[in-house]
Amino acid sequence: MWFTDNGRDNLGDTIPNDELNTAAKAGMNFGFPYCHQGNIPDPEFGKGKNCNDYTPPAKLLGAHVASLGMRFNKENKFTAEYKNAIFIAEHGSWNRAIPIGYRIVVLKMDGNGNYADPVPFADGWLQNEKEVNGRPVDVQFLNDSSLLVSDDYNGVVYKISYKAGS
Repeated sequence: MWFTDNGRDNLGDTIPNDELNTAAKAGMNFGFPYCHQGNIPDPEFGKGKNCNDYTPPAKLLGAHVASLGMRFNKENKFTAEYKNAIFIAEHGSWNRAIPIGYRIVVLKMDGNGNYADPVPFADGWLQNEKEVNGRPVDVQFLNDSSLLVSDDYNGVVYKISYKAGS
Protein backbone atom coordinates (compact mmCIF):
# COMPACT_ATOMS: atom_id res chain seq x y z
CA MET A 1 0.00 0.00 0.00
CA TRP A 2 1.30 3.45 -0.94
CA PHE A 3 0.08 6.69 0.62
CA THR A 4 0.91 10.35 1.15
CA ASP A 5 1.34 11.88 4.59
CA ASN A 6 1.19 15.61 5.31
CA GLY A 7 3.95 17.02 7.49
CA ARG A 8 3.26 18.72 10.81
CA ASP A 9 2.49 22.45 10.82
CA ASN A 10 4.12 25.20 12.88
CA LEU A 11 7.75 24.07 12.61
CA GLY A 12 8.70 26.66 9.97
CA ASP A 13 8.42 27.24 6.25
CA THR A 14 10.88 24.57 5.14
CA ILE A 15 10.20 21.62 7.49
CA PRO A 16 8.91 19.03 7.74
CA ASN A 17 8.34 17.58 4.30
CA ASP A 18 5.19 15.78 3.29
CA GLU A 19 5.96 12.11 2.68
CA LEU A 20 5.32 9.36 0.20
CA ASN A 21 5.22 6.09 2.15
CA THR A 22 4.77 2.45 1.33
CA ALA A 23 3.57 -0.17 3.78
CA ALA A 24 4.75 -3.59 2.64
CA LYS A 25 3.30 -5.39 5.66
CA ALA A 26 0.88 -4.84 8.52
CA GLY A 27 2.09 -3.12 11.69
CA MET A 28 4.67 -0.78 10.19
CA ASN A 29 5.22 2.48 12.10
CA PHE A 30 6.18 5.64 10.19
CA GLY A 31 6.86 7.73 13.30
CA PHE A 32 3.81 9.98 13.62
CA PRO A 33 3.45 11.91 15.92
CA TYR A 34 6.97 11.39 17.29
CA CYS A 35 9.09 11.95 14.17
CA HIS A 36 8.54 13.75 10.89
CA GLN A 37 10.02 13.15 7.42
CA GLY A 38 12.03 10.28 8.92
CA ASN A 39 14.57 12.42 10.77
CA ILE A 40 12.94 15.33 12.64
CA PRO A 41 11.80 14.63 16.21
CA ASP A 42 8.57 16.40 17.14
CA PRO A 43 9.33 19.16 19.70
CA GLU A 44 6.28 18.20 21.77
CA PHE A 45 5.81 14.45 21.30
CA GLY A 46 9.28 13.30 20.21
CA LYS A 47 11.09 13.59 23.54
CA GLY A 48 12.83 10.31 24.30
CA LYS A 49 12.08 8.90 20.81
CA ASN A 50 14.64 7.93 18.17
CA CYS A 51 13.59 8.59 14.58
CA ASN A 52 15.75 5.63 13.47
CA ASP A 53 13.23 3.33 15.21
CA TYR A 54 10.58 4.10 12.56
CA THR A 55 10.18 3.34 8.87
CA PRO A 56 11.55 6.27 6.83
CA PRO A 57 9.56 7.76 3.96
CA ALA A 58 9.97 6.33 0.47
CA LYS A 59 10.27 9.91 -0.82
CA LEU A 60 10.14 13.44 0.59
CA LEU A 61 7.60 15.60 -1.26
CA GLY A 62 8.22 19.15 -0.03
CA ALA A 63 7.30 21.10 3.09
CA HIS A 64 3.64 22.09 3.35
CA VAL A 65 2.70 21.24 -0.23
CA ALA A 66 -0.28 19.32 1.25
CA SER A 67 0.11 16.14 -0.78
CA LEU A 68 -3.31 14.50 -0.99
CA GLY A 69 -4.65 12.13 -3.65
CA MET A 70 -2.28 9.95 -5.63
CA ARG A 71 -2.52 7.35 -8.38
CA PHE A 72 -0.12 5.05 -10.18
CA ASN A 73 -0.10 5.13 -13.95
CA LYS A 74 -0.18 1.34 -14.25
CA GLU A 75 -2.03 1.21 -17.58
CA ASN A 76 0.48 3.36 -19.49
CA LYS A 77 -1.68 6.47 -19.81
CA PHE A 78 -0.22 9.38 -21.80
CA THR A 79 3.19 8.45 -23.23
CA ALA A 80 5.64 5.69 -22.29
CA GLU A 81 7.69 8.12 -20.16
CA TYR A 82 4.84 8.10 -17.60
CA LYS A 83 4.49 4.31 -17.32
CA ASN A 84 4.44 3.29 -13.62
CA ALA A 85 4.76 6.95 -12.59
CA ILE A 86 2.97 8.28 -9.50
CA PHE A 87 0.74 11.33 -9.93
CA ILE A 88 0.05 13.36 -6.75
CA ALA A 89 -2.33 16.27 -6.16
CA GLU A 90 -0.76 19.02 -4.05
CA HIS A 91 -3.55 20.98 -2.35
CA GLY A 92 -1.15 23.79 -1.43
CA SER A 93 0.19 25.45 1.69
CA TRP A 94 -1.77 27.71 3.98
CA ASN A 95 0.91 28.66 6.48
CA ARG A 96 4.08 29.52 4.55
CA ALA A 97 5.46 33.01 3.93
CA ILE A 98 5.59 32.10 0.22
CA PRO A 99 2.89 29.54 -0.70
CA ILE A 100 3.82 26.37 -2.58
CA GLY A 101 1.98 23.36 -3.99
CA TYR A 102 -1.30 24.00 -5.82
CA ARG A 103 -0.33 21.63 -8.63
CA ILE A 104 -0.08 18.03 -9.83
CA VAL A 105 3.36 16.47 -9.59
CA VAL A 106 4.68 13.27 -11.09
CA LEU A 107 7.34 10.89 -9.79
CA LYS A 108 8.80 8.81 -12.62
CA MET A 109 10.35 5.39 -12.14
CA ASP A 110 13.91 4.89 -13.32
CA GLY A 111 15.33 1.74 -14.90
CA ASN A 112 16.15 0.31 -11.45
CA GLY A 113 12.58 0.65 -10.14
CA ASN A 114 13.32 3.72 -7.99
CA TYR A 115 11.18 6.84 -8.02
CA ALA A 116 12.75 10.19 -8.88
CA ASP A 117 11.91 13.37 -6.97
CA PRO A 118 8.56 14.94 -7.82
CA VAL A 119 8.43 17.32 -10.79
CA PRO A 120 5.52 19.50 -11.89
CA PHE A 121 3.06 17.90 -14.30
CA ALA A 122 0.17 20.39 -14.23
CA ASP A 123 0.18 23.74 -12.50
CA GLY A 124 -1.24 27.24 -12.75
CA TRP A 125 -3.46 27.11 -9.67
CA LEU A 126 -1.02 29.47 -7.94
CA GLN A 127 0.00 32.67 -9.73
CA ASN A 128 2.73 35.15 -8.74
CA GLU A 129 3.52 33.13 -5.58
CA LYS A 130 0.38 34.43 -3.86
CA GLU A 131 -2.78 34.38 -6.01
CA VAL A 132 -4.68 31.11 -5.49
CA ASN A 133 -6.80 30.05 -8.48
CA GLY A 134 -7.51 26.48 -7.40
CA ARG A 135 -6.58 23.70 -5.00
CA PRO A 136 -6.14 20.18 -6.44
CA VAL A 137 -7.39 17.42 -4.17
CA ASP A 138 -7.25 14.12 -6.04
CA VAL A 139 -6.40 12.54 -9.37
CA GLN A 140 -8.04 9.65 -11.20
CA PHE A 141 -7.26 8.03 -14.55
CA LEU A 142 -10.12 7.21 -16.90
CA ASN A 143 -10.28 4.38 -19.43
CA ASP A 144 -9.78 6.89 -22.27
CA SER A 145 -6.26 7.59 -20.88
CA SER A 146 -7.22 11.01 -19.53
CA LEU A 147 -6.57 12.23 -15.99
CA LEU A 148 -9.27 13.81 -13.83
CA VAL A 149 -8.21 16.40 -11.24
CA SER A 150 -10.66 17.51 -8.55
CA ASP A 151 -10.42 21.10 -7.26
CA ASP A 152 -12.29 21.94 -4.04
CA TYR A 153 -11.51 25.66 -4.28
CA ASN A 154 -13.55 26.07 -7.47
CA GLY A 155 -15.80 23.04 -7.01
CA VAL A 156 -14.83 21.58 -10.38
CA VAL A 157 -13.15 18.57 -11.97
CA TYR A 158 -10.59 19.13 -14.74
CA LYS A 159 -9.87 16.60 -17.46
CA ILE A 160 -6.30 16.39 -18.76
CA SER A 161 -5.79 14.44 -22.00
CA TYR A 162 -2.69 13.58 -23.98
CA LYS A 163 -2.85 14.47 -27.65
CA ALA A 164 -0.31 12.71 -29.83
CA GLY A 165 2.04 15.04 -31.64
CA SER A 166 1.60 17.96 -29.23
